[in-house]
Amino acid sequence: MTKRPLFFVRLARGAAWLGLALLCLFVVLVALYAFVPPVSTLMLARLVQGKSYARTYVPLEDVAPTVLEAVIASEDGGFCWNDGVDWGALREVLSQAGKSGPSRGASTITMQVARNLFLWPGRMAIRKGIEIAIALVLDKVWPKRRIMEIYLNIAEWGDGLYGVEAAAERYFHKKASQLGLGEAALLATALPNPIKRNPAHPSALQRRLAASLVERARLDGERTACLRR
Repeated sequence: MTKRPLFFVRLARGAAWLGLALLCLFVVLVALYAFVPPVSTLMLARLVQGKSYARTYVPLEDVAPTVLEAVIASEDGGFCWNDGVDWGALREVLSQAGKSGPSRGASTITMQVARNLFLWPGRMAIRKGIEIAIALVLDKVWPKRRIMEIYLNIAEWGDGLYGVEAAAERYFHKKASQLGLGEAALLATALPNPIKRNPAHPSALQRRLAASLVERARLDGERTACLRR
């Protein structure tokens, strides 16, 4: 066997072992995160860079129902009924994609959890494919309540600020269990751009979005049905 084919054989073998190792790590983390507070890739990146972050983990029962209503209305209206992926929204986004790819991600809450726990930021097609696959697994393995609890505890709400409890204390000087629907809606409006959007000092756009979320949450209380005990 010549040196060149041997090199490719070794490269393929190494890639196969790496893939197997990553798969085993994923299985271990999925099992572990079903019970223990997880750390997102963004949090890990800050630690690697020598930066700190603020996050106080709280169970879902210590989060006001208003937060669940506002976040679902904002991020994933079909959370309780989809399988981790909103296939209709995804097809719509792909059909409208230009040469540079989709302009938005059509990510469900479960997909965001998959990305923030296991993947890297960006809009690469391969990452989106892996994100969808992981979301489908998480939706089968974890209850909806666990997915929502993790989401609310790893979501970014400012530079180095993670989780709804830390965000509630920073912006409204309250615990997450004490937030009213208006405050919860303002927090939800910051999720798409947490670095630039401040819930305590909302822009005119944020106020309009928050008002819309309040109205939608009040009109459809069944959006959070899967999260009730």
